[in-house]
Amino acid sequence: MKPIIGLTTFINEKDGYNSVSRNYINSVYAAGGMPVNIPIVENEKDYDAYLGMLDGIIFTGGGDISPRYYGENPLRQVNAMSSIRDEWELGLFKKAYEKNLPMIGICRGIQLINVALGGSLYQDINEQIPSSLGHYPKETQMDELYHSVNILKESDLYHILGLDKIYVNSFHHQSVKILGSDLAVAATSEDGIIEGIEATDSRFLIGVQWHPEALSKRYPIFLELFKKIVSAARI
Repeated sequence: MKPIIGLTTFINEKDGYNSVSRNYINSVYAAGGMPVNIPIVENEKDYDAYLGMLDGIIFTGGGDISPRYYGENPLRQVNAMSSIRDEWELGLFKKAYEKNLPMIGICRGIQLINVALGGSLYQDINEQIPSSLGHYPKETQMDELYHSVNILKESDLYHILGLDKIYVNSFHHQSVKILGSDLAVAATSEDGIIEGIEATDSRFLIGVQWHPEALSKRYPIFLELFKKIVSAARI
């Protein structure tokens, strides 16, 4: 039986849908898993019914996490938040973490993992790190490589991808600032922005700041991340 990998969704307020890019669905399926979308359930606190159906979770991309979850007021550049999604996903992550479920965080997902474990974020890279390079080319296609990322050779991410330098796409204006508990840096961009994190213990927990699901068809190396969570979910 194929491992069931849950995909978090976002609320499309205009149309009233819970949605997720089909790139996530296609990548999980191509990696040998069975993708299942997880809807956002407002005010729901019992996550066990969802987690009991899943073998792994991918926390997907989306809007900004409210800075109040790491004790800050927002900069003017923070303007796309959903407290409903924040509260749902933070609670879901904490329960899944307790159960040691294999997890990947992508873009917003890496930030969610870090905040859930007590870390903080740069609310706006360009504002707070004036020396930073480009990280959000708005008019660029999702499957275009944009900037380089250096991967630490002692990291799990290096063992998955087999390279210490790769080029990735990039669509974020926020990033990890102070690391959360029991997390280590796995990758950085040339300007020092944290692009990958992972657990310091033996659990499978990896976050990446780029969007591998949008690259996996054109650049098969990125499918390896999805293959890894599927294999971890089989154990």
